[in-house]
Amino acid sequence: MDDVDRRLISALRHDARASLSDLALLLGVSRTTVRGRIERLRDRGDIVGFSVVMKEDARHDPVRALMMIGIEGRGTDRIVRQLSGLPAVRSVHTTNGRWDLVAEIGTETLEDLDKVLANVRRFDGVATSETNLLLATRKMG
Repeated sequence: MDDVDRRLISALRHDARASLSDLALLLGVSRTTVRGRIERLRDRGDIVGFSVVMKEDARHDPVRALMMIGIEGRGTDRIVRQLSGLPAVRSVHTTNGRWDLVAEIGTETLEDLDKVLANVRRFDGVATSETNLLLATRKMG
């Protein structure tokens, strides 16, 4: 992946519906180049899909948080399944470094969030966790 690919991905993250012409102008390349690069990135699996974020989605979860989770032993797959079964868990990410998983959580109230966090902390194999509230979203996508 070169600099043009990285700038193309950045532009698509900002506006996945941007026209090929607009992307070409922004990147300083031809429409054919943009089309070919998008196809190549999709074929290689670098781009796995496009999504839409609705205003209603943001209103639905007025309290949002990221919960970083440290796991002891080999229970990661089981804990991912348990997290995925919780309605308040919007996404689960594996990661490197200090934390094994990051769970994105959305609830109606702080009390609801507290209940979800307490529930996750009781999962067998969850050794440590740290949670950060998301205060404001400056950029979606």
